[in-house]
Amino acid sequence: MVMSVQSSERKPLRMITCSGCGAKIFVPGDLPPLGTTPCTKCGTSLMMPMSLRQFELRSAIASGGMGTVYRAWDTMLYREVAVKLMKREMADDPQVLESFYREARAAACLNHTNIIHIYTFDDFEGQLYLVMELADRGSVDNRIEKETRLPELDVLDVGIKVASALDTALKHQLLHRDLKPGNILYNGEGEPKLVDFGLARNAAAGLEEDGPIWGTPYYIAPEKVKREGEDFLSDMYSLAGTLYHALTGHVPFEAPTVEEVVAAHIHTALTPPIAVIPEVSQVTSDALVRAMAKKPSDRFQSYDEFIMELTSARSQLLMRKFNVEGAPSSGGAGVSAVAGTRSWWRR
Repeated sequence: MVMSVQSSERKPLRMITCSGCGAKIFVPGDLPPLGTTPCTKCGTSLMMPMSLRQFELRSAIASGGMGTVYRAWDTMLYREVAVKLMKREMADDPQVLESFYREARAAACLNHTNIIHIYTFDDFEGQLYLVMELADRGSVDNRIEKETRLPELDVLDVGIKVASALDTALKHQLLHRDLKPGNILYNGEGEPKLVDFGLARNAAAGLEEDGPIWGTPYYIAPEKVKREGEDFLSDMYSLAGTLYHALTGHVPFEAPTVEEVVAAHIHTALTPPIAVIPEVSQVTSDALVRAMAKKPSDRFQSYDEFIMELTSARSQLLMRKFNVEGAPSSGGAGVSAVAGTRSWWRR
């Protein structure tokens, strides 16, 4: 007697390299593009790649209100890039679209080492996407969460480079308008990169009398809150507030509610960084206090001035460390960090 054996249908498999442990893992081939499944070795989420013209999206890096940023491979130029996909449901929102276009066009016209480079902006079968330089080594915000506070030399390095980036933007008549730790990313070489120009606007446009005030409450300049105008000195204030947070482990002003935090920018005297962390150098502390003066006229009147002061602080710190230790090195850890910040505030 002859017996027939009916073989069960085998599901197709696809091999994916895990970004967590580096292992090559087989995942179900019928998993939809961008669909995820856990790595069988380390539990990291594995994503089914998706092709978008010549870009193969391989894993998610970050997700926000407007969309998700993916690590991708450019199959034409053989390089890693970041691809930001706008959520399809937001494509009909004029305000969201304007912000997406603004981010693409603003950053694309700027050529600076410490501003994220934009490669292309396109629409593929109704899917809007932005392709940019890959900066996937975390942000200043991530470092604050992990380390509590950053070494003074690192803070000065970020300050000098991002102030220079903002100066380049200003030469193109652009204000960033949302400086905060989460908008300064690091690339594979450890270089800080200024990102998210979604709120950028012409430097000559001023501040609208009506409508929302955009910014992050912990770093927003007092003149913006009071609707007294907005210029590059407002960006300088926010950058200094970001550096203050990174240096001390505390945001410049802390209060139970967002409204009280915002009011403190106007009414409460800033505690100098050196009063929070005594080992901070006086010149660094003084530079941040001046850059965060309540009146814009009391701040540094150009980015060059601010950069010169930060550079001087860095040189003095290096000399001091060299004299004490025999070789330059970076500082250590500290107090408590403030968890999570709101990305915008409407008044």
